[in-house]
Amino acid sequence: MTAVTDHQEHEQGPTDGASEPLGNGDPVNEVAGNDAPKEADDENGLPEDDDLPKGAPPVDPGAIAWDDGLIARRVTTDDTEPPAPEPRVTTTHTTAPLAYDGPLRSRLDALRELVGLSRARLDGKTLAEAGRVLDEAAARRRLSGGHTVVAIAGATGSGKSQLFNALAGVTISETGVRRPTTAAPIACSWSDGAAALIDRLGIPGRLRRRPVQSPEAEAQLRGLVLVDLPDHDSAALPHREQVDRVLALVDAVIWVVDPEKYADAVIHERYLRPMAGHAEVMFVVLNQVDRLPGEAAELVLDDLRRLLDEDGIALGEYGEPGARVLGLSALTGDGVPELRELLGQFVAEREAPARRVAADVDAAAARLRPVYAPARRAGLTEEARDEFAARLADAVGARAAGDAAERAWLRNANRACGTPWLRMWRWYQDRRDPPTGRLPVRAQMDEEATARQRVEQAVRTVADRASAGLPAPWALAVREAAVRGSQGLPEALDDLAARAGLPPGRPPRPGWWPVAVFAQACMTLLQIVGGLWLVAQIAGVMAPNLGVPVLLMVAGIVGGPLVEWSCRMAARGPARRYGQDAERRLREAAAGCGRARVLDPVAAELLRYREVREQYGRVVGVGGR
Repeated sequence: MTAVTDHQEHEQGPTDGASEPLGNGDPVNEVAGNDAPKEADDENGLPEDDDLPKGAPPVDPGAIAWDDGLIARRVTTDDTEPPAPEPRVTTTHTTAPLAYDGPLRSRLDALRELVGLSRARLDGKTLAEAGRVLDEAAARRRLSGGHTVVAIAGATGSGKSQLFNALAGVTISETGVRRPTTAAPIACSWSDGAAALIDRLGIPGRLRRRPVQSPEAEAQLRGLVLVDLPDHDSAALPHREQVDRVLALVDAVIWVVDPEKYADAVIHERYLRPMAGHAEVMFVVLNQVDRLPGEAAELVLDDLRRLLDEDGIALGEYGEPGARVLGLSALTGDGVPELRELLGQFVAEREAPARRVAADVDAAAARLRPVYAPARRAGLTEEARDEFAARLADAVGARAAGDAAERAWLRNANRACGTPWLRMWRWYQDRRDPPTGRLPVRAQMDEEATARQRVEQAVRTVADRASAGLPAPWALAVREAAVRGSQGLPEALDDLAARAGLPPGRPPRPGWWPVAVFAQACMTLLQIVGGLWLVAQIAGVMAPNLGVPVLLMVAGIVGGPLVEWSCRMAARGPARRYGQDAERRLREAAAGCGRARVLDPVAAELLRYREVREQYGRVVGVGGR
């Protein structure tokens, strides 16, 4: 930033007879450590003899007092000879740092925690504004809490430099017809101890001033640091960049508009509307009201308030918090005392820095809302968990395994309790026609492909249901966690099916099986005894008597199948329970594998999201939801 180097035709001269602002004379530069060239004296240096009041002695550079890196303007109000120069004494001004209240500290801590938890899930561009707010809040907290930095911003020709000079009581910022007139920010401090604050704004020593010295002004505006900015609509890009940079660092801003461009879309769309949340640290001044006849000034002010309301800016009327809106004329001085009084009250409260930081936190939270506020209630419900487990159980064939276990139990019962003749016939049929020849069996590769597809479909479904309603970054994180967990899941399920399927060996037998086997043996023995008896009678070995042997054979022939049928009916319950137990074991094993590989990582992502949601709730001041 460079100082203005050309004198322009002034729209307004000093209103109190003060000379031109003190600037870059050699003796002053030696004290301040400034390296500005001597040629700059004509602009901001010592006043020329021709510019002094008639009869006034030349200004002695040694009579200028210095403090805090600011060029002190000592303006005399009469033509008497100025007092003898006092020896320069280098003093160090210590000021108490800014202190934030408990709620604001809590919000800043929550925002810092929120950024830390989100770095692995959100890109740096999304978190950049929140990081900037944290950095600026920390930097501002280390600086003076007894000073309030207020910037004066406005469009070309709005008269902001005139207002700056009127508040300072001396011509500090150059005014003129040529545009842009203000080429770099100029700072004016009403009290000592603000050097670090002005350093933070990047304003060099040659552009720092002190206002006219009067006890009334010192008492009214003590602690104020006023900054005159370049035009925000300047044709020079560096000027606009300086405006944007300084506006992000000051505690408050005075927007100066004029009757011609108060409704200009540039200031409303680029500055006022985006800064609507900063209404409590904002003044909107309609300058040049002296150009409006009659009641036109009030009409323009009403229309300005309407536009501000459309921008979403709360107006501080009737004692409510919000932006102050007033009309004045920096040229004639009308309304300037009222603005000075409002500024004095505003600075005396010493709440502007904290309000600015709170508004910045609000703005950062509003920008982050799309990545933290869900469209609807999201999470992994019990229904989704059960459905996922059921899909995995189907993929490993849990139902089929249960049915197979049940059939195995019944088959074992038939073998143990069936008639010998039927068992021999079944054995013959099995040898003659193998089961694989009667039932169509799919190839193992087809079964594996089908199972893999089912597993992948189950993972996609549970990921979609868990991420439904989440903001895009967190929904993506949930789906990625599910996909990572699903890698190798089909193979793990196949191994589980082999280990958790049917137990080796025969199914267990109930206690009544020995009785059934004994009864079946008795029925067989009756058939054999009756048959041998009949053979003996036919051979003549025994006396003819067909009733008893036939009765024995019929009892054995009928009793055997009857015992077998009874055993089959009795075996249905244990067989079903055995099959259900096998199916349950396989379902639990598949659910446990899916939970460890997929559901737990998904739940961890959802838990992280709930944590950041709680922190975001603290940032916006409403608690976690």
